[in-house]
Amino acid sequence: MSLSQKSIALPGEQALQDLGLRVTQPAPHSSTAGFPDGGAFRLEIPSVEGPAALAAVISEASRLGVPVHRVSQGSGVMMLSDAEITEMVGASTEAGIELCLFLGPRASWDIGAGRFTPSGGSGPRARGRDQLGQALADAQRAVELGVRCLLVADEGVLWAAHQLRAAGRLPAELTLKMSALAGPANPASFQVLELLGADSINVPSDLTISQVAELRAAGAAAIDFYLEAPDDLGGYVRNYDAAELIRVGAPIYLKFGLRNAPNIYPAGGHLATVVVDSARERVRRAHLCVQRLAELGLLAARSPDGSRVMPTSRRFVAEAG
Repeated sequence: MSLSQKSIALPGEQALQDLGLRVTQPAPHSSTAGFPDGGAFRLEIPSVEGPAALAAVISEASRLGVPVHRVSQGSGVMMLSDAEITEMVGASTEAGIELCLFLGPRASWDIGAGRFTPSGGSGPRARGRDQLGQALADAQRAVELGVRCLLVADEGVLWAAHQLRAAGRLPAELTLKMSALAGPANPASFQVLELLGADSINVPSDLTISQVAELRAAGAAAIDFYLEAPDDLGGYVRNYDAAELIRVGAPIYLKFGLRNAPNIYPAGGHLATVVVDSARERVRRAHLCVQRLAELGLLAARSPDGSRVMPTSRRFVAEAG
């Protein structure tokens, strides 16, 4: 379901016109794309760091009537036991929610000192053969336990995982999701990530509506966007932009981080209370967005509950050998 430029009034537009402030600039073009199920947007709850957090999300979503399509985790596959992953796969499947787990350690967890420099060094990317191999080992273990969506923060890990998927060594229905830690900020980089194998790409939350429209015009992969970004990603709160983001960015996942909350990666028993409480609060934040979209009559533009099939994307072709 695509949304036209005239189908959504900008917040406060009539009030501004009544005050004589006819200052609204031409709107960027509407996206004509969508998910294969016909939906323009889906909802994602990030930082769901284990079975207890997932249970809290499912319970709160049911209580508030929030149609959650996907939950994602940030601590990584390696920080969960087989039993925990199996429990999360079972609970998410029963609830009709896609489960996405983060692959491998990255530079920020490694012994390299570059991350302490002002530039942040290699940041979220995999360092050397070891971290690349460890990420792929995480991928293999996760899919063997039933996970069908993996979160990646490195272009090389993405390309390698996609090649394994194309070769049948990882499931064909596996979704590869690019992390906000390495999100593209221009159309060319968005296109490259799609060509490398990304099905779903988290773009920076400080992009303007017009810039999001530019990324959408460059590729078919789903856009992931933090309406509320965690503090370490900028702390932006852009609830009123939801409708315009759907209009120009479809197909798009709206994500709900949590500003003014402690960093919980890697999560564990020592953070159990804050992990569960913050997961529940992320659902409440999503509820606020759902209320706003309902007022605008836009809930019909969301994907049906339980949807996870992604748009068809173009890919690079790997050379033989």
